[in-house]
Amino acid sequence: MDLPRLNLPPCQLRIEQQEGMTKVFDVLRQRYVALTPEEWVRQHFVHFLINERGYSQGLMGNEIELTLNGMSRRCDTVVYDRQLRPRMIVEYKRTNVSLTQKVFDQISRYNRVMRVDWLIVSNGLEHYCCCMDYEQQTYAFVREIPTFDEVVGA
Repeated sequence: MDLPRLNLPPCQLRIEQQEGMTKVFDVLRQRYVALTPEEWVRQHFVHFLINERGYSQGLMGNEIELTLNGMSRRCDTVVYDRQLRPRMIVEYKRTNVSLTQKVFDQISRYNRVMRVDWLIVSNGLEHYCCCMDYEQQTYAFVREIPTFDEVVGA
């Protein structure tokens, strides 16, 4: 599998061949998962959050299930505060998927259920982060991915 260079710091991923399939160790799920192009982005972004922005590995989860309009959906990554309240949703796409309005609509639908303060979308090359303001019913894009302390209000 030829995996693209990302606009994220390099990280050490544990990659193995298992049963004829390339798999990567997911530090949040604590198991090997299929190494798809989207998973390549997810793993790099999760390592970036932990190693560069100070996120707590124990307060993050991948593939978090939620029910939306009676249907089961999964948030790619959810970040929780120390009281285990969801504070951020991250949605990943493979590098050749443009971050269009459709992607933002998807994460917005998830946020109707989760009601977090921060939303991020990334295809590994581009990353967009916005902070929600529920009182004013608006949101604002921020230039940098916030630190864990900024997200949880520490």
